[in-house]
Amino acid sequence: MEDVETFRRRARAWLADHMPRQQGRVQVGEDERVDRARELQRVLFDGGFAGIVFPAEYGGQGLTPEHQKAFNAEAAGYEMPLLFNVPTLGILAATLLDFGSEEQKLRHLPAILRGDELWVQFLSEPSGGSDLAGCITRATQDGDVWVLNGSKIWSSGAHYCDWAMCLARTNWDVPKHRGLTMFIVKIHQPGIQIDQIRQVSGSSEFCQEFFDDVHIPASDVVGAVNDGWTVASRLLFHERNSVGGSSPYVSGGGLEGGSGGRLPGNRWFAAETGVSGDPYVRELVAESHILEVVHAQLAERVGRGMRSGAFPGTAGAIIRLFSGQKSVRQTDINLEIAGAAFAASPVGSVVNDYADQFLGRQGGSLGGGSTEMARNIISERVLGMPREYAADRDIPFNQVRRNELPAR
Repeated sequence: MEDVETFRRRARAWLADHMPRQQGRVQVGEDERVDRARELQRVLFDGGFAGIVFPAEYGGQGLTPEHQKAFNAEAAGYEMPLLFNVPTLGILAATLLDFGSEEQKLRHLPAILRGDELWVQFLSEPSGGSDLAGCITRATQDGDVWVLNGSKIWSSGAHYCDWAMCLARTNWDVPKHRGLTMFIVKIHQPGIQIDQIRQVSGSSEFCQEFFDDVHIPASDVVGAVNDGWTVASRLLFHERNSVGGSSPYVSGGGLEGGSGGRLPGNRWFAAETGVSGDPYVRELVAESHILEVVHAQLAERVGRGMRSGAFPGTAGAIIRLFSGQKSVRQTDINLEIAGAAFAASPVGSVVNDYADQFLGRQGGSLGGGSTEMARNIISERVLGMPREYAADRDIPFNQVRRNELPAR
């Protein structure tokens, strides 16, 4: 195996020759953003730098998280296909590695690494809130296919993605965690309707899906039938690591955010708005920088601990919790920097872009499970505190009382 420093030097030279430099704050349309991400992912694949930790038999490079970390450091300042990071690479491709059949991995992982397939998860439901295991979207077996009916919601970018992992109920006679199955679902096919949800910021990235007798081949079950919660738990492990910043499967720095892409940090915003010399603003920028340093060190420590077995896999919730709090505080800092200009600024201006980001700041406390759920995981599964009471534990799901619409 190539040593990390030799790999780093090779990556540095290749990036300089093949990847475009970032152009600063660039706003592009959604179709262009998606096409560009696919194009850049293919460049990485052709250059031998896609899927650095993925096994070579599935199109990856078969290297270590340290190689990926070195590549990410060298890729700073270059345009990267960050749209593929979350959830396609960091969550779903990683879960497919863990639980997919050999046929599923050979069919999908090389296509993902080439940039041919974007994936999304179909997990949350309109009636479920944070109770993922209480899902009522159902799949019924009919010969060699499963027939899917129901609805999912808050699926980021489902309208432009190609495939999904979908959790559905396949047995109603057992407790809720034991009657679930995870499926691979082709998104754009008869029986699936996708509605985009317009948010207060004007973004319509989140989607709701409706399934009406969607046929899924039996070969597209991930893991075992009625053992979908095991798969979902691992998926959530990868999600917490990805959102928290410790996943070895993502490539390039940061996460894709919204249809306009990422925005530079607080220091850049202070300079652009002409207030970087203000002593109080300098304190705010320093606070933001400290948050970044602490986050990086925390992700490194927890990630290393989980890989070595010193920490349980659920420790990823620690990074996820800090990441969400950091994101909210940093957008609040931008509000303090801009002051009253945040309330009314021209469309397309620097302040307006950051004001839009502020409107969506709570997303960082919801992605990868809510902040409240992260605290529960830390308390119960990392610190070993008593589990929270649940009235439906060990009760067959068809006997669990649920709210119903009143009869007319």
